[in-house]
Amino acid sequence: MSDTNGRPAADGYEISTDPSRLDAARIHHWLSTDAYWALGRTREKQDRAIAGSLNFGAYDTASGAQVAYARVVTDQATFAWLCDVYVDRSARGTGLGTALVTAVRDHLEPFGLRRILLATFDAHGVYEKIGFSLLDDPEHWMTLRFPGGDMPGR
Repeated sequence: MSDTNGRPAADGYEISTDPSRLDAARIHHWLSTDAYWALGRTREKQDRAIAGSLNFGAYDTASGAQVAYARVVTDQATFAWLCDVYVDRSARGTGLGTALVTAVRDHLEPFGLRRILLATFDAHGVYEKIGFSLLDDPEHWMTLRFPGGDMPGR
């Protein structure tokens, strides 16, 4: 793998924040058909999400094909929200997900953010390995959902 500058980061993969390398059609397909939090998300909505985010792609070094994705919504000063982390089924079990989230964390660390948040139903172990933990005071956090909007997490 490689870090966010395209250098190797784990065997056979590289990670980059270069938006020109993103395969938007593939990302949309992954998320809208196989990611429980984004099932049915429209391509237009996914393209807007990509355009308004800091994006991380992981690529197979042999073929150049994108095999994983993560995006971050951030002001690059105080806060970041990590979302849409997805690893193609063909690359799961290789450590790529951990490497991808580690690259995100390491990329954001110099900004001096107060926190990076994320939501997950099933990948707590992956994120805990990198330093994420449950909220200390979840009762202090609130959410606003718009009527008729997407399902939670979309």
